[in-house]
Amino acid sequence: MSATALEKNGPLQHDTARYSSVAVVLHWLIALCLFGQIAFGWFLETIPKGTPLRGPYVNVHKSTGILLGVLILVRMLWRLAHRPPEYPAFLALWERVASRWTQFLLYTCMLVMPLSGYIASNYSKYGVKFFNTIALPPWGSNSPQIYAVFNTTHVVTSYLLVALIVFHLLGALRHALRRDGVVARMWFK
Repeated sequence: MSATALEKNGPLQHDTARYSSVAVVLHWLIALCLFGQIAFGWFLETIPKGTPLRGPYVNVHKSTGILLGVLILVRMLWRLAHRPPEYPAFLALWERVASRWTQFLLYTCMLVMPLSGYIASNYSKYGVKFFNTIALPPWGSNSPQIYAVFNTTHVVTSYLLVALIVFHLLGALRHALRRDGVVARMWFK
């Protein structure tokens, strides 16, 4: 339905298929965790490297990243086992394509980011001390070159993920302002 039809007829009251309760909970839980983890990662950049204060904070970031990575895998497995609802018929082709690509890129970044961070940590002399208590055995040796590649991947992916999140939020805002029922599909009943 066109924007002029929306203006003429008022807000849409479509019965659109909803995501499952599990998918909704995982979506919002991961969203909140991602916002926190990204903000915390950027906060880490304000702590000078080589200072004693940095290590415990970095280990909390790494530990949270591991748990978030597992949660993201659970979300992806859920999505593979439970098809998401079809797009509402009134969505234009470009909206469907933009949504599919954004979701694909979001999932890709959500996989690449914790994985690259974890791999980088396994090639650093510090490794991972899970929540500053349990030293996880590294499966790589200290290699500044390998660390640099995966850490750069981790950092670049964080900026790409933020850009995709902003794009995703703008799309959600557009649908919310149109009151077309799309946002309600991923909201709590």
